[in-house]
Amino acid sequence: MKRKILTKRGRKAYARRKVTAEPVIGQVKNTVLPRFSLRSLTKVQGEFSLACAVHNLKKLWKLGWELPSLAAQAA
Repeated sequence: MKRKILTKRGRKAYARRKVTAEPVIGQVKNTVLPRFSLRSLTKVQGEFSLACAVHNLKKLWKLGWELPSLAAQAA
């Protein structure tokens, strides 16, 4: 890894980490899911998927997003 970071391409790729996955994982761990409650990989994957869904719904709610009304869909 040290050798990869020494290249220009490696530094650019490593710099992208702070704006892609790491902030989201930190936000999920601090707000929604500080630790897993279940055991086994399948159950943990389900729990993590639910935590990610909650995280995304919270983001939409903060932006003021609303579900379209059923009356508007029927028309």
